[in-house]
Amino acid sequence: MNSAVADLMRCNLLAVFNEPDPERRNAAIVLTYAQDVVWHEPDRVIRGREALAQRATELRAQTPDWVFRPDGPVSVNDDLGHLGFQVGPAGQPPVATGMDIARCKDGVIVELYTFVGGSSQPS
Repeated sequence: MNSAVADLMRCNLLAVFNEPDPERRNAAIVLTYAQDVVWHEPDRVIRGREALAQRATELRAQTPDWVFRPDGPVSVNDDLGHLGFQVGPAGQPPVATGMDIARCKDGVIVELYTFVGGSSQPS
């Protein structure tokens, strides 16, 4: 397995989207993504590190007490990484699940796809 890709996938989830401190999050963004990264969310496409940082800040503000947790190990195939995740209030069962798939090049993520599933709680 390409450990650099696996490390980037974990950083994407934990050091960026799980990081409440804006300065630490922005430092991680510089190390994790290409300057011209393209992030495909279910309802929009974000282009560039600055826009990704802004969107990450928006998401953190919407649910400040929520945390992301890996849902299984990172899978790597050449320059592609995949990591499932769970998200919800800290210390409680997850509210939703999803996955990130990223294409990496030269030690950074150049393209990211995020898929969010439905609620993982019983109805």
